Amino acid sequence: MDYKIILVSMGVLLLVSMSNAITQLRNDIKRTNSILEKIAKQIGVPEPPVDDEIKTLIAEGNKIKAIKRYREITGVGLKEAKDYIDKLI
Repeated sequence: MDYKIILVSMGVLLLVSMSNAITQLRNDIKRTNSILEKIAKQIGVPEPPVDDEIKTLIAEGNKIKAIKRYREITGVGLKEAKDYIDKLI
């Protein structure tokens, strides 16, 4: 019986430790992306082109389709595509 309590306690500690590590990694990624965006703006890296189809989809109110199309064109993740389309609206 005592060994079960010990195993459960160890499992909980392991989960908490993993959760903290994941949170730290996410924060590091956000900070790195922020720095990269600042560098890109400073050296003049152009924004990815927006084709007429995306502009039309936005004008028609098809935001989800516009996000999907932007992801197809650029290969960016869902959050980045959504943020970009939101800037255009």
